[in-house]
Amino acid sequence: MSDNLQTTPYSDFSGDPNCPYCGGSGFVRRDVPFGHPDFGKLAICTCRAKELAAARQKQLYALSKLGALQEKSFENFQPRGRVGLAAQQADSLEQAFNSAVHFAGTLQGWLLLLGRFGCGKTHLAAAIANKAVSLGIETLFLTVPDLLDWLRFSYSDDSSTSFEERFEHIRDVPLLVLDDFGTQNATAWAQEKLFQILNYRYINHLATVITSNNPLNSFEGRIRSRLMDPELVTRVEIMATDYRNPADDIGHPELSCLNLHARKTFESFSLRRDDPMPSADRATLKEALETAQAFARDPQGWLVFVGPYGCGKTHLAAAIGNYLARQGNPPLMVVVPDLLDHLRAAYAPNSPVSIDQRFEEIRSARLLILDDLGTQSATPWAREKIYQLFNYRYNAELPTVITTANAPGEMDPRLQSRLSDSRLCKIVIMSAPSYTGSGKSQGTRSLR
Repeated sequence: MSDNLQTTPYSDFSGDPNCPYCGGSGFVRRDVPFGHPDFGKLAICTCRAKELAAARQKQLYALSKLGALQEKSFENFQPRGRVGLAAQQADSLEQAFNSAVHFAGTLQGWLLLLGRFGCGKTHLAAAIANKAVSLGIETLFLTVPDLLDWLRFSYSDDSSTSFEERFEHIRDVPLLVLDDFGTQNATAWAQEKLFQILNYRYINHLATVITSNNPLNSFEGRIRSRLMDPELVTRVEIMATDYRNPADDIGHPELSCLNLHARKTFESFSLRRDDPMPSADRATLKEALETAQAFARDPQGWLVFVGPYGCGKTHLAAAIGNYLARQGNPPLMVVVPDLLDHLRAAYAPNSPVSIDQRFEEIRSARLLILDDLGTQSATPWAREKIYQLFNYRYNAELPTVITTANAPGEMDPRLQSRLSDSRLCKIVIMSAPSYTGSGKSQGTRSLR
């Protein structure tokens, strides 16, 4: 990567033939007294300075690897996203925009942008890079898979640059932007090289921008510890939905089945006042509805709905999810047998995600809704994965909603011990019989 300038407006690096200062030579001698460090030295004439600056900037763009992203700027970014975005999602996007603008103005520390596909992370990262290049600051913008491929290629006979030279350039560049961190092949070699690059930049406080679709706790431990340093790293999570997909106005997680329950709300839940059932059973429906509404307003701890099939457990769990989704915080709702299938599929050679990434995505969800716990295959592997999931969320006290037809005493004793902790977990018994829709109740849709 030579820094030699190859483009000038005049032949042989000459200046403007009509220039009153250099007479066309392109150089002038500084008017300084004898003994001054610049005495007798040539300097570039002002008639060439502008063109040389443009050539230098062109070279910096070529070195930056920005490519088609050169058009991404703060001016053509919508700080609050598209019309109709939920307030909390728009607020998170605006916070990321303001953080990126501030970072571009100082180029101090690190900026970590987290969020789902299409939320604006890459645009903001590219805007920072373009701003830096426009100021004459050497910048390198790379997706992490491309970075690793670039390093691997330096081992080949076709490479004009040695591995050491390329690695040092990445490590030392004044501004490094790593896009799509976490999508790379997690080989031991890849992990080690990424750690060496980031650790060097961490120690030397070199300006760095990282974007990722993955949660922070899914990163390799040594890298995660550096990204959690609040004195160096500004971390912003963007909750906005995919800008390129206007139909996805909620932004449900990939594995979530909540979109299938979009019509299940608190308003559409039937208390079945006209159904023939004991008043005590009907009272459990009212208590369950009020408890679910309170949880949705302030999701803390665990909420477990226990009752026969068709009593309304899934409806209330989905209503909680839909309420939060409208606030801009779509949870992950998944039926337990489907959850296990998702994990098994991650073992396949052609899976786009590893089993570790998939499991981490589920267990660290901001709010997890587990539907039909107890219907999963009771293989040792399945029992162990469910326990690991429970244990992680229990220790981290992450908000969780569970529906089950099994009484707590019928579960795996390890799960039962977590559910019996009244400090964290509230169990709601729904004793109403299965709803068939044949009565004169206010709801007309079947409930689970």
